[in-house]
Amino acid sequence: MKKYIPSLALALVAATAAFGAHAQEVTLKVHHFWNPQAMPPMKVLQPWCDKIAADSNNRMKCQIFPAMQLGGTPAQLIDQVRDGVVDVAFTLPGYTAGRFPIMEVFELPFMTSSAESGSKAAWDFYAKHGQKEFASVKPLMFAVHDNGYVHTREKQIKTMGDLKGLKMRAPTRMTNKLLASLGATPVAMPLPAVAEAVNKGVVDGFLLPWEVIPSVRLQEMVKFHSETDEARPALYTSVFILAMNPAKYNALPADLKAIVDRNSGAGLSAAAGKIWDESKPPGRKTATDRNNTFYTIPASELDNWIKASAPLNDEWVANVDKLGMPGKAMLQEARDLLTKYK
Repeated sequence: MKKYIPSLALALVAATAAFGAHAQEVTLKVHHFWNPQAMPPMKVLQPWCDKIAADSNNRMKCQIFPAMQLGGTPAQLIDQVRDGVVDVAFTLPGYTAGRFPIMEVFELPFMTSSAESGSKAAWDFYAKHGQKEFASVKPLMFAVHDNGYVHTREKQIKTMGDLKGLKMRAPTRMTNKLLASLGATPVAMPLPAVAEAVNKGVVDGFLLPWEVIPSVRLQEMVKFHSETDEARPALYTSVFILAMNPAKYNALPADLKAIVDRNSGAGLSAAAGKIWDESKPPGRKTATDRNNTFYTIPASELDNWIKASAPLNDEWVANVDKLGMPGKAMLQEARDLLTKYK
């Protein structure tokens, strides 16, 4: 019987190791820039964390750090997840100007019509064209927010000429270029800085979707809101990413990797976009409750805005061409995806 003992021992060791791997518990350190009550962390991030916890019988959980609690700036979040300072980051690639030009196609003016269709298109476009651009992280989701509008403190914006000379905040390189093309003076800053900038008169207004406005009480800082005729695509949107550190993902047991995979990608992107679309009415209501003034910019006037900002499309194409990729064809492909999902 002795000759069988080593084999039995090896089998027991293997079984114990397998059980240990299967029973491994993982806590993901998650970092973002919003306050905890903002819509994206509450309705996109937290449900994702709850789902992976439930699917793993609580073997994989999130420890969420909101409002840059772990230090750094919003623009540094993508590097924090790349370098393993955090395991997961929720941020905008556009906060790092010019670093992720491929996915900027969805931030071009007058591209998207809804967050859900834009988010579906963004994931498909990433899967085909953006993997090299984001090779240093593991994207779990790409999503765009609901339609962006113009919000101002002292002056109602009705025409493109009304923007001339105004200092306006925008979140990304592309939206800053949009403002400049329309005659405004763009002022780049991340979301957490906007309320103070408006309150102190550093900026005259900002571009934002309705979703985020209540979380920083910006409906109390401005009086005027200029929305765009739905007969035209949205003035702008921004691209968001939920990204994971690749080494952290690769170190997970196979069953936990599978849970991450099942709860990310196209499905998560589409769900996030739908949530963003649904966030518009309650966000808008905070401004109507204050009796703020609203104006809808008609399609005929928006045609002037579209013409003025059209060179940004050509600029994007030229920049992508320089990367050795077919910029014009890719722009058309992005538009076709948006039409497909519309």
